[in-house]
Amino acid sequence: MTERDILIRKLSAVDFAAHELQIYLDTHPDDSSAGDALDKYEKQALQLRQDFESRFGPLSPGSDGSRWAWISDPWPWNNEEVSD
Repeated sequence: MTERDILIRKLSAVDFAAHELQIYLDTHPDDSSAGDALDKYEKQALQLRQDFESRFGPLSPGSDGSRWAWISDPWPWNNEEVSD
């Protein structure tokens, strides 16, 4: 597994945890420990996203200031094992 693959998997896992906490907090808004955990995961996701984009390019349109730069190869979900 490449360094790129490892980083995108870490980002996916942290984004998933943050999303699940958001859903949980919709029904448990007074759970301060879950709110603290959400803050932690959101900060971690932001850091991972910035790290990924600085090394491998944008993950979404406009994240680097250029509307179309994110469609440059390789796509974020591609790995080096896949050939055309």
